[in-house]
Amino acid sequence: MPQNLDAVAVRAWCRLALDALGRAREEIDSINVYPVADGDTGTNLYLTAESASQAVDAAFTGHEPALPSLAETVRAMAHGALIGARGNSGTILSQLLRGMAQVIAAEGEPGGEADHVGGPVLARALRQAAESAYQAVAHPVEGTVLTVATAAADAATGTGGDCGAVARAAYEGACAALDATPGQLAVLGRAGVVDAGGRGLVAVLGALTGALSGESLTPRSTAHLKGSVHARVDADDSEAVQCDDVPAEEGGPAFEVIYLLEADDAAVTRLRARLDRLGDSLVVVGGDGLWNVHVHVDDAGAAVEAGVEAGRPHRIRITHFGGDDAHTASQRSAAPPRERAQRAVVAVVPGEGLAGLYSEAGATTVPARVGEPPASGELVDAIRRAHAREVVLLPNDAELRHTAAAAAEQARTEGVRVALIPTRSAVQGIAALAVHEPDRRFDEDVVAMTSAAGATRYGELAVAERQSWTMAGICQTGDVLGLIDGDVAVIGSEVARTAVSVLDRMLSAGGEMVTLVLGESVPDSVAEHLEKHVREAYLAVDTVVYRGGRQSALMLIGVE
Repeated sequence: MPQNLDAVAVRAWCRLALDALGRAREEIDSINVYPVADGDTGTNLYLTAESASQAVDAAFTGHEPALPSLAETVRAMAHGALIGARGNSGTILSQLLRGMAQVIAAEGEPGGEADHVGGPVLARALRQAAESAYQAVAHPVEGTVLTVATAAADAATGTGGDCGAVARAAYEGACAALDATPGQLAVLGRAGVVDAGGRGLVAVLGALTGALSGESLTPRSTAHLKGSVHARVDADDSEAVQCDDVPAEEGGPAFEVIYLLEADDAAVTRLRARLDRLGDSLVVVGGDGLWNVHVHVDDAGAAVEAGVEAGRPHRIRITHFGGDDAHTASQRSAAPPRERAQRAVVAVVPGEGLAGLYSEAGATTVPARVGEPPASGELVDAIRRAHAREVVLLPNDAELRHTAAAAAEQARTEGVRVALIPTRSAVQGIAALAVHEPDRRFDEDVVAMTSAAGATRYGELAVAERQSWTMAGICQTGDVLGLIDGDVAVIGSEVARTAVSVLDRMLSAGGEMVTLVLGESVPDSVAEHLEKHVREAYLAVDTVVYRGGRQSALMLIGVE
């Protein structure tokens, strides 16, 4: 039976790619010498793949019990990779996936179980992936992931078989190209390693082959190339391609700047030209109004300002290649190493207002943006920023349970003692923080915080985005939904009345304290109305009100 690519196979591919990159992450990080020897290529590829996999899982969840179409699935994959792309390698991987998605989405054969593509379409998708990646890089260099992607496409072209055969040919072509990279790029030859980004792409293509054929392909380790005679290239070898971009240790730019950008094509064209003058390793990927911009510069502020002039940049990340924080780089040599705190709290928080509240309580916060849940890498980064021997992690979202668990596990490998409290809402996190005492024993503190969170029921008000079935009946677009412990309990037309109904149901089982977190669009009069209702109907219950600010839910409700 021919092996075709459908939505289920794409989901399996994403999961297998994530597993493969997870296993190879440390190895890939260890051979990362180009364009900057900062040892994070494997991590960046993993985080990019994680974002793509999460987006595909969300597409499946949104269509249950039916399946999403192949076109919807590959577009979700590409979008997830775009918004979660990290580093030079992750940004290029996101463009490779976008190029494949463009062809597959256009060529998919609609019709239920027949929603699939065959080998010829997959071969064209691989070709489009390689070509679009070359176009996204300002100054393409051979001996990199671009070369490996092109070799994969060349090997796939003309295979004539089904998707399984095409994927296997692409994988083998990529493996051969990867082995040749030390002879194409002088910096790789001097270090005696293959290209780290290309090694990551081989893992991704191996996962594609596995998803289609069931084979388990494990690329051989690249560690044996270090120090080997055949892998080294003399610095004066005329066949070695000299790099346009100079690694940081040889005087390259000091900062890596990455941001998502909402802008039109014309503005992005001007942005490319400006950033190309400012620095190197420029990669701009995306389209349809949303772009991911990556560049290495000495003036990080100028790179961000260029984005502001082009459109609306957000999720801005600035990394100093010397390590630590870009804003404290000038003080690094004079300041002694900061001593670790004994204990810290790291929390995922929706909304600027709550972020301020958590920060005042001493927590290190991770923003939760609408439709963009943080990846495990962001949580690990926050744990590192907390710089403590012991960390209490509050995910504040049931959907982040597995992501938080992965982050906790990675942090433990770095010597940090992490306790994950499974908070499902920010109001449960507030309750946990209220009893946090860093001076008592770690286990006792975690038990007290877990107990406080568990004793807090949580509710939420949201606006229905479409007509759908709920536990409370059928809702229409624009209805106000009142959720209790994650399930829709009330369908209303007004925020205040719906909130009162939710509060009455939550307080029917008793309670001592009501916490209200108001979204940016909710007026103060609603809070005053709810406080008055609680005061008059429940004499022994206190109410506290916070402002969630931008990016917060319409309303969060907690009852302790």
